[in-house]
Amino acid sequence: MTQVIERISATQPPEPSSDTTHWREYFSFSTDHKVIGIQYLVTTFGFYLLGGLMASVIRAELATPDTDLVSSDLYNGLFTVHATVMIFLWIVPAVTGGFGNYLVPLMIGARDMAFPKLNAVAFWIIPPAGALLLSSFFFGAPSTGWTAYPPLSILTDQHVGQAIWIFSIILLGTSSILAAVNFVVTIFSMRMPGMDFFSMPLFCWAILSASGLVLIATPVLAGAMILLGFDLLAGTNFFNPTGGGDPVVYQHLFWFYSHPAVYVMILPVFGIISEILPVHSRKPIFGYKAIAFSSVFICILGLVVWAHHMFTSGTPDWLRIFFMIATLLVAVPTGIKVFSWLATLWGGKLRLESPLLFAIGFVSMFVVGGLSGVMLGSVPVDIHLHDTYFIVAHFHYVLFGGSVFGIYAGFYHWFPKMVGRMLNEFWGKVHFVLTFVGFNLCFLPMHLLGLQGMPRRVAQYDPQFANINVICSIGAFILAISTFPFLFNAAWSWFYGPKAVDNPWNALTLEWTTSSPPHPHNWIGEPVLATGPYDYGVPMDEFEEESMFTGTID
Repeated sequence: MTQVIERISATQPPEPSSDTTHWREYFSFSTDHKVIGIQYLVTTFGFYLLGGLMASVIRAELATPDTDLVSSDLYNGLFTVHATVMIFLWIVPAVTGGFGNYLVPLMIGARDMAFPKLNAVAFWIIPPAGALLLSSFFFGAPSTGWTAYPPLSILTDQHVGQAIWIFSIILLGTSSILAAVNFVVTIFSMRMPGMDFFSMPLFCWAILSASGLVLIATPVLAGAMILLGFDLLAGTNFFNPTGGGDPVVYQHLFWFYSHPAVYVMILPVFGIISEILPVHSRKPIFGYKAIAFSSVFICILGLVVWAHHMFTSGTPDWLRIFFMIATLLVAVPTGIKVFSWLATLWGGKLRLESPLLFAIGFVSMFVVGGLSGVMLGSVPVDIHLHDTYFIVAHFHYVLFGGSVFGIYAGFYHWFPKMVGRMLNEFWGKVHFVLTFVGFNLCFLPMHLLGLQGMPRRVAQYDPQFANINVICSIGAFILAISTFPFLFNAAWSWFYGPKAVDNPWNALTLEWTTSSPPHPHNWIGEPVLATGPYDYGVPMDEFEEESMFTGTID
């Protein structure tokens, strides 16, 4: 394997120092996909910190049964904006816009995205949309939850705050659509010569599948938001039952996007994990094609399961059965990925460094969330547990235990490539332990709260639930504290960390064949496709007859 890596390096022209990106570019309308990727990651992480601060206030309020910290209206606004920030301003743009922008062109041997200016526009929609959403607290924050179900959302007293929420969602959806168009065109048309679909990294498969979901489902959400806005501000009756409208139609439109949104968030993280596990276990990925096709099947099935969120909304029994079966079927391609990851780890030479620790943490947490999801896919169980804290526990295990653990794994894995310096491994392990312990202490007991019947979205609750809520709040505070080692580590290492070599993990995908950080045009010469992305342990002589692509920039 060392011979393969040396041969890749030998066929590359020597590169001068590529640390030429001035700090001002990160505050400008840059069209460099690498700069845009870092802009996404830093900006969305800032929103993550704000969303986490809101969550900490929520858990502090829930530490006691009475509303003794914030008012009921402010509490409702906090959990509405918290959920919106975490989904639309953190996970979705971080995994697609952040890692996708930085890595996809490098992984397929391209110089940039297909539409660089459109790429920049997609990013620069996000900061004003986020600022607009946060400004709703000055006008009366929306208090209807992130679902904004009518008639509550159109009869609310917080008209201005709710209108701001609707407009910010439309802006953020527009950003997602622009980014998705760019990814689809880039992956289909800009792969280097010799790279077909079955020789490109699995992360690219994941981004392609997630982009397909965005293009199909996000316009439906935008339409729902526009109609909801008309009902709220113009007095129309699309969803207002007092005027002949049907609020259940809104639920169908909303969940047609919002359940696939789970896969928009998690599919790119699946791709991140599929890249990290082979590198840090020194083994080829198990079941490459099975993992690739499972992403496509998740994309297809994800579009036909939305109504399992509506089993208590008067859905006919025959339709409930259809959506229950479709929901349970999603577990099949997801299970294929999990078993393939475990088979990749089995017998590998594991390097228990921060990227692998967070990747293994992701697998374990996502399995817990997946198992509770299978339970909730069953109609009787879902009806019994609907709108309880069991639901809160489930989606946090999927989205935080899944997506956020995966994002952290990606940060630790690609930080040397992005910045040219290594993160401190000790503080990385401290970060992992605090995150793992805090997360499980916070959300695992919520399953029991849900089974005992505690409703979600309430600030005041029956005192019988107080002891478990204290445990959950302690876990939430540990989880909040866990971000400090990461922030310190990232800030210190960015400026003073040990300089990284071009390929510190001895990985085989194309982004590791250029300098760290990459040259402004990614490579001085043409990228070299010397081996498959996961051919760890394959003897060198198997590559002797493969084509090598070298040259210079025209």
